Amino acid sequence: MTDALSLPPYTGPASLRERFRRVAANGLLSHALPAEFGGRGDDYLALCQTHRKLGKISRDPGLVLMVNAHLWGAVFPLLRHGDEKQRKRFLPPLIRGDWLAGHAITEPGCGTDVQAMTARAKIDGDGYRLHGEKRYITNAPLADWLIVYARLDGPISAFLVHRDDPGCRFTDEHALQACRGSTTGGVWLNDCRIGADRLLGKPGAGERILQQALEYERAFIFAGITGVMDWQLEQVVARSRQRLSGNGHLGRHQAIAHRIADMTLRLNTLNLWLQECARLADTGQRLTLAAAQTKLYAAEAFLQSSLDAVHLFGALGLEAESGLVELVQDALAGRLFSGSSEALKNLIAALSGTGEGYRARR
Repeated sequence: MTDALSLPPYTGPASLRERFRRVAANGLLSHALPAEFGGRGDDYLALCQTHRKLGKISRDPGLVLMVNAHLWGAVFPLLRHGDEKQRKRFLPPLIRGDWLAGHAITEPGCGTDVQAMTARAKIDGDGYRLHGEKRYITNAPLADWLIVYARLDGPISAFLVHRDDPGCRFTDEHALQACRGSTTGGVWLNDCRIGADRLLGKPGAGERILQQALEYERAFIFAGITGVMDWQLEQVVARSRQRLSGNGHLGRHQAIAHRIADMTLRLNTLNLWLQECARLADTGQRLTLAAAQTKLYAAEAFLQSSLDAVHLFGALGLEAESGLVELVQDALAGRLFSGSSEALKNLIAALSGTGEGYRARR
């Protein structure tokens, strides 16, 4: 992807597919994926660098979220757990951006705690029938495919569900007032009939597939947001130089300078965390702890820097045209998706040997 990427303006959900296709045409969906399926055959560090460019050019956390849900929710799980036929069928059009995808985990009574999942699947001849409701699903209702997690004879399994499958309905219900550059909706499964070839991985392997998908999503979902934070910092520094206060420009006041220093430190620290996640992924090492720490730090850093940016701009930062105030709302959402900050602290404590309630391992 080049810095010359041109995206059509956001005009509501109808324009999102074209924005997604434009991103795909610039190769954003092809990093860290094998060339045989249309990938670049490069590494996760290259993925982080390209996502950062997207974030800075678009300044759209919603578009970043849309791309990441597609990649970590569907593309990489299919690469790692799909059989040969599934990989050949799904990966090329997903990498080209012909299809938009994601995954459906959250339910009305179940978020991070997947043990509370109630969606069910049952064997029906040579296929399966799915029942249940999913909520707050990124890329629904626009998605063509979703990996849906449901219980099959107790354990969780993963299923490939198409928007046109009988008994399946992707809706725009429970849409969120944040990250407008993506869509968030629901999935209704009412006796949804799918073939046996739609099972991803082995029966009962869904929790492992799901946790790995979340692990990589947490590790890299904020790579694009670093570009947004970089833009925020540039705007604040320029404003501090232009705005006069007393006998000098605004940035000469220590209180202002310290906030800018904090924003710089957060951005640079987050980049270091992302580099560490890329190093672990590129060398085939476990990401669980580093991913949880990265996502927790990133979410809190983005929120605080977004608040600081508005504060440093004053009333001008509250004008819609500034592009700053909407990022505060997006940053609030960032504390929730891919696991809330509180849930990630529990996970980090468990991985450190001091917490209870998680069965996670290094």
